[in-house]
Amino acid sequence: MDFLSLIGILLGITAILLGQYLEGGHIATLVNGPALLIVIGGTFGAVMLQSPASVFMRAMRMLFWTFYAPRQHFEDGIEKLITWSNIARKEGLLGLEDVEDHESDPFTQKGLQLLVDGSEPETIRSILDVDIGTRERFDIQAARVFESMGGYAPTIGIIGAVLGLIQVMGNLSDPSKLGSGIAVAFVATIYGVGSANLLFLPISNKLKSIVRNQTLYKEMIVEGMASIAEGENPRNIETKLLGFIR
Repeated sequence: MDFLSLIGILLGITAILLGQYLEGGHIATLVNGPALLIVIGGTFGAVMLQSPASVFMRAMRMLFWTFYAPRQHFEDGIEKLITWSNIARKEGLLGLEDVEDHESDPFTQKGLQLLVDGSEPETIRSILDVDIGTRERFDIQAARVFESMGGYAPTIGIIGAVLGLIQVMGNLSDPSKLGSGIAVAFVATIYGVGSANLLFLPISNKLKSIVRNQTLYKEMIVEGMASIAEGENPRNIETKLLGFIR
């Protein structure tokens, strides 16, 4: 679990609630169902209208990466590539056929198949680069769904504020109804700005970072396989691949 994400969310929300308390306000005043419905419902509605269904569903699945990101173990990847390089030098590229059968990652398995088939290094790079680029563009597009939410939420919050003020203006003759309208007006603005800057925009940036890390890992795998196809010395391959570790 990514505890930094959890700590960040808790710290941001706690800071706001604690500041409200220290200023003499009541935390309960920040809880307003209608305002929450307006901001969250309106934001999701706008994003669903904007996004293709496949992109929106991918974004919802990627949301879990905020706390449980798929980890790319670069050291393990380099170790596997060096092992495959040694096998290829001793048994030839056909010796990797058994390795391919036991590889669980479809991307890596595809690269191994190209190696076993005796593909040229540039052919391996060009074919696998298409896979990398397609997946990266799709996942970045999904991550931008939350970036869009971060843009819509404050505006929807302003709509909520205007609706609250309309209620206030319509009930000037009944002071008992003024409080709820004013509450919706101000709390909706807080929800809009707060959700954008504490949740949606940070989540989008976190997901983009994870996607780029996945892309870097796959680029390392491609470079290693191309080097194996070129018949490079395993020690030289290891030295080259270590440059991918940050």
